[in-house]
Amino acid sequence: MDKTQFIADLKNGQEVASLFLLASSQQGQARNGPFWKLELRDNTGSIEAKIWSPQSQAHTELPPGCIAEIKGRVGSYRERLEIAVDTLRLLSPEQQACLDISQFMAASARSPEVMLEELRSLGRAHFSHSPWRKLILGILESDEISALMPLAPAAKGMHHAYAGGLLEHTLSVARVCLILADHYPFLDKQVLLAGAICHDLGKLWELRQGLATEYTTPGRLLGHMQQVLDFLEPRLKKSGLEEDLALHLKHLILSHHGSHEFGSSRLPATAEAFVLHYADNIDAKLNQVQTALSCVPEGETGWSPYNPGLERFLFRAPASPAKDKKRGRSPAPAEPGQTGQLSLLIDPLPDGGA
Repeated sequence: MDKTQFIADLKNGQEVASLFLLASSQQGQARNGPFWKLELRDNTGSIEAKIWSPQSQAHTELPPGCIAEIKGRVGSYRERLEIAVDTLRLLSPEQQACLDISQFMAASARSPEVMLEELRSLGRAHFSHSPWRKLILGILESDEISALMPLAPAAKGMHHAYAGGLLEHTLSVARVCLILADHYPFLDKQVLLAGAICHDLGKLWELRQGLATEYTTPGRLLGHMQQVLDFLEPRLKKSGLEEDLALHLKHLILSHHGSHEFGSSRLPATAEAFVLHYADNIDAKLNQVQTALSCVPEGETGWSPYNPGLERFLFRAPASPAKDKKRGRSPAPAEPGQTGQLSLLIDPLPDGGA
């Protein structure tokens, strides 16, 4: 059976008969018996699915990361589409090997190789202190990072949760930090850029890469902040970086979530730590907003379904006209330092990123 239907195209009331990635599975108990709650994915998005009793009792195990043939019907629950599954059949490893796996994995719209080279170029351009250059470029040009970074997601589900998402997010945060460092010259641009590049590197080992993104055992026990500190420790010693600069970099990593509530072991205590936290947060939030609004066609206005991560509905507002209709001309270019200058610096990032 080929993949004939994609999640982004599904409509309420539609019959479903296609292949999907089983991203997660969880058993529950309802009044009429046990059921399975599933998350199905392909390269266009994800959707929740449920197998109700008695069909649910045909499955003793539904391991994430498998491709499944799903037959059922699309319905709506709390204003979100979900599939009521009639039958589910897991494909064998041999059958999965014959499929185009890219159909089941969401990925960044940008080439990971290009993004990684752009990140390296930022390092070459802005690290004037040789220990910073040795440390950060040594990491970005290493075989380990070159192998892991291009396909890594930035999260399991909240933001940039697709192949290449970690690289897209890291590059975007680095660019925003550089813009803010130019706007606020008292900031230490080099430690800020180092923090932007390193802050989420631990997710390379916190999350298991593949068709289904799951936490590793070290990831669950330690978390990505501790994992990147462990990764950095021997490299910091070899780089010759001064102890106070190394301490500042560690603080940026440990505090970048901004509060204890969201996983930071320390609160931001330097200007650069505040900047990294807000740059990281705005990039993550805008990616969530763009993902939520992807269901509203470009050029149209409308509301997204309820977004549990942001705890709200999102609205695609009408865009300002590109030209003055009365005078038939485009707005005057912005002076350096105005919003237009920031837009010029950010524009190379794709619509799919923050």
